[in-house]
Amino acid sequence: MSVLTPTNISFILQGLQLTLYISFISIVLSTLIGTVLAVMRNGKNPVLRIISSIYIEFVRNVPNLLWIFIIFLVFQMKSTPAGITAFTVFTSAALAEIIRGGLNGVDKGQTEAGLSQGMTSFQIFVYIIFPQAFRKMLPAIISQFVTVIKDTSLLYSVIAIQELFGKSQILMGRYFEPSQVFTLYAFITAIYFVINFSISTFSRRLAKKWEKAAE
Repeated sequence: MSVLTPTNISFILQGLQLTLYISFISIVLSTLIGTVLAVMRNGKNPVLRIISSIYIEFVRNVPNLLWIFIIFLVFQMKSTPAGITAFTVFTSAALAEIIRGGLNGVDKGQTEAGLSQGMTSFQIFVYIIFPQAFRKMLPAIISQFVTVIKDTSLLYSVIAIQELFGKSQILMGRYFEPSQVFTLYAFITAIYFVINFSISTFSRRLAKKWEKAAE
């Protein structure tokens, strides 16, 4: 009996849709929060620098698996919002350092040029610094998207979210022959590989394209 029936494939693709939804929302929110944290850590206000530094270092050095448990159990959230929140908390700390590196990579002369034109610090950041930094850090942000997609496989075992890997585990309870198990896992592996390899390839090509444009 084949495991890859139209019904089973449709069932698995529902999980893939949820995986991509959680990943996309998490990376968007993490980019926004990470930008704020990076600006705070780079800023002149010592209080904001300390707050952002503590958040980034503390969150990055605690396993994402533990954050999933904490968000779900302590805050009593539903599974999907809890998953998105946990990934946002963890990924925002990682992206903050990526974004901070991008901001620090912009020549300080750009700020001086903006000031000489009568622009405010906010205008310089929005119209000069951030657009240039964004080009430098976007490939790394896209690569982080791959990490989030892979790590969503933790969600089923922790808080029973039926994402891509979760759907495969549910199906696994219906099939016992080694060939069926192998086929199912091979299919799930292929889906993860195709999606993540495509994103990684796009990230590398984008980085090369922008490097050539900058020359």
